Amino acid sequence: MSKNTKQTSSRIGRLASETLKNSSSSQVAKSLAASALSQRSGDKQTGAKMEDKAARVLANDRSAKETKELAASVLSQANKQR
Repeated sequence: MSKNTKQTSSRIGRLASETLKNSSSSQVAKSLAASALSQRSGDKQTGAKMEDKAARVLANDRSAKETKELAASVLSQANKQR
């Protein structure tokens, strides 16, 4: 498996942190936020289940803009070979 060399940006990191602290954030948003924060160091990459979740968020017109931003960040750090 190839190593992920991308890192979550500080802006997305702040958004992820705010999402986790917000009691009204959805469970999907919180799981994407947790995944984005776990990838701040650059040595982790998105798993297949999280890739699927992020893709579904991006395809859903009803998903919040912030949730889509988190999903895009998570997908950008996915395994390109999968």
